[in-house]
Amino acid sequence: MSKELLRLPGLVDPHVHLREPGATQKEDFYTGTCAALAGGYTTVIDMPNNPEPTTTTEALREKIRSASAKTVCDVGFYFGATETNFPEYPMVENEVKGLKIYLDSTHGSLLVDTLQGLVNTFQYWSGQKPILVHAEDLSVAKVIGLVAIFRKPTHFCHISLESEIELIKKAKEQGLPITCEVTPHHLFLTEEDEKVLKGFGRMKPPLRSGSDVDALWKNLAVVDIIASDHAPHTIEEKQSDNPPFGVPGLETTLPLLLTAVAENRLTLEKLIELISTNPQRIFRLKSSESTFIEVDLAESCLLDNKNLKTKCGWTPFEGKRVSGRIRRVFLGGRKVFEDGVVLASPGSGKILL
Repeated sequence: MSKELLRLPGLVDPHVHLREPGATQKEDFYTGTCAALAGGYTTVIDMPNNPEPTTTTEALREKIRSASAKTVCDVGFYFGATETNFPEYPMVENEVKGLKIYLDSTHGSLLVDTLQGLVNTFQYWSGQKPILVHAEDLSVAKVIGLVAIFRKPTHFCHISLESEIELIKKAKEQGLPITCEVTPHHLFLTEEDEKVLKGFGRMKPPLRSGSDVDALWKNLAVVDIIASDHAPHTIEEKQSDNPPFGVPGLETTLPLLLTAVAENRLTLEKLIELISTNPQRIFRLKSSESTFIEVDLAESCLLDNKNLKTKCGWTPFEGKRVSGRIRRVFLGGRKVFEDGVVLASPGSGKILL
């Protein structure tokens, strides 16, 4: 074991699904934030598409109350847009980190698929905090058109196609207030892997072609954030005849990226930008020198389902050898994780408003 540990700032994941309320058989605020600490994340932001969606002021505040008693890292939340809930925006903007819109994919009441619904969303959200969009393929161009009209900061989640990253590149060159993220599974897996993983490789957006993956790596300068899109489901659900979309990722993202650094596919400076500096800037999070992680780069290990903190207990990257091991995590000067053990007590994490 190396005596020299690499010190990194606390990591920020702005795209996680902690599954509470309504799906705590998959994950909950405690297990999900334990997984975050184990992966080096000191801050996560939770998505609104629960079975009980975060689309009303009451639902948001109940979610915050529940999380306050359970989290072990710092947690923020998004408000979910529907076709008709824009009158609630002024009441929640000070309590969330952004507004999430779902296009193209059925998420119950969260699906906004009419032009009027999209216009209302962009018109009535103040623009002080980002609008986040789940937009795929042609819908990316549709949203870019709205950004050109309303000029409100907009963040594209889980970009996965070469055509999408090229559109975003051109929009940025035109000076539009756009940022984007990619996920580790879209960087390290292809549609060929899904044939082996079967239900465990089913996700939304789906795994793409090798040429799409190459385009993401080639255009990392366009990418602002690598976010896990941590979306746990039980093993039983994933083995069913109709497996749900999504994979866990909080505990595997940093090891995968450190491996890319070791293979000279990514610089350490760019890694820090993608998983710490940029998400802090985009989502207006405060940084602290007393929040950091320590990593032993001299160690390597095989990713193993048995060692995961996430309640779902699996990863599509099981058996992959990765570089680096997270030794310790400090949050606000408190040691909250060391050598595989979560030291923080439930409720010790802050709710970020």
